[in-house]
Amino acid sequence: MSRRADLLSTAARVNLLLLVVSAVFSWSSLSDRVPEFALTKIDESDIKDDSGKEAVAEDDADPEDLEVFYPTHQWRTLRPGQAVPAGSHVRLNLQTGDREVKLPDSENGKSGTRKESRRKRLGKVDVDSTSFTSQELKKALAKMKESEKAERKAHEEEVRKKFRPIEQLKEEFEKLNVKMETDYEIMVKLISKFNSSASTLDEKVAALYDLEYYVHQVDNAKDFLAMGGLQLLVHGLNSTEATLKEHAAFVLGAALSSNPKVQIEAIEGGALQKLLVILATEQPLAVKKKALFALSSMLRHFPYAQQQFLKLGGLQVLRSLFRQKGMETLHVRVVTLLYDLIMEKMLLEGSQHGDHLEEKLQQYRQVKLVPAVVEQDWCVVVSNLLAMPEHDSREKVLKMVEVLMAFCRERYRGDPALSTTLGLLRSEYEELAAEEQREGDRDGYFRELLGSVNTIIQELS
Repeated sequence: MSRRADLLSTAARVNLLLLVVSAVFSWSSLSDRVPEFALTKIDESDIKDDSGKEAVAEDDADPEDLEVFYPTHQWRTLRPGQAVPAGSHVRLNLQTGDREVKLPDSENGKSGTRKESRRKRLGKVDVDSTSFTSQELKKALAKMKESEKAERKAHEEEVRKKFRPIEQLKEEFEKLNVKMETDYEIMVKLISKFNSSASTLDEKVAALYDLEYYVHQVDNAKDFLAMGGLQLLVHGLNSTEATLKEHAAFVLGAALSSNPKVQIEAIEGGALQKLLVILATEQPLAVKKKALFALSSMLRHFPYAQQQFLKLGGLQVLRSLFRQKGMETLHVRVVTLLYDLIMEKMLLEGSQHGDHLEEKLQQYRQVKLVPAVVEQDWCVVVSNLLAMPEHDSREKVLKMVEVLMAFCRERYRGDPALSTTLGLLRSEYEELAAEEQREGDRDGYFRELLGSVNTIIQELS
């Protein structure tokens, strides 16, 4: 028994010895393989410097002080303290323990070419990064400014090549005995030509024709007034030459359009009386047409002129045009003028006017145009024009009939010719509106005319 126990004790000692030897061998093997498989190998020298103090990590440095690493399409080692552009491929070399960086691979080289061109254009700037250092931004902004300046200079050079400066043009014109003139200077010459006794009739007419172009502008019309040109036009309305009279009225109408200062001077200078004389006497149609144009320009938005027009019997003068032969083309123009004057007053009375319009409203209240229209039996004169064949003329007449309905209702109800005309118009426009609707136009022109006719018929029923 004692011998068996000794054998077991010896075996136990041998096993223990083998276990210790195996453990030592395993530790030695692992120590030798650390450089190959370890993810990070830290030496004491990396933690402490020569003075024995712990070194400060370079990754904590200010981003503006970091050196920017510019990768290529080959793997390159990244040194400590270098900033990696966003989008780069980064790997850890397990054999050396160093970090390596390269540019991402692109499909078919297209993406890389695009990015490379952007990199060349902006210089060494991280164009794909979501954040930039201040130096990068400054470089990029500087290049952008330089690019803008270069483009601006190129555009200026291109403009200089296409166009010459005004000073050079003036010099060349002077060499050619051609002088660049202002509108004012041109009007002075035209007025002198028109007023010169040495000018022929054709030259005077040509001067008036050119003046009409310039006085359309408000400032030019005021200059024309200051030159005394308005009085020359008024005198021209008395000319025995129909052509001269026609063009004088044409220039006068152009100068009066939407120009209160010229309107006041014209009515004070007797232009209204001259125009009414032309319309009341026997004159060619072309002369009366231009005189009516000038009269319309004077009366619109000028209540004082409208008062004077009524006092001078202007409404009777316009009424006489309907009795003169060959003046049919003026009839719708007269109706349109009266419609505009009536609506002008109605719109102002129905609007919310302030103190600055109160004086003008008081002037309009003194204009008794509608009572004069009714008194002189314009109701029938207007309604008779519905027999005209032109749709545009009918449209203007229908508008006037609607405005006069409140004052001429009884007169219209007793007019059988008007009822017949309205019935025919409704039948005609029903067919035309139906044709429009078949063509896909539900709110067409003829449907509007049909609506106006139906409204008048309902008012009279």
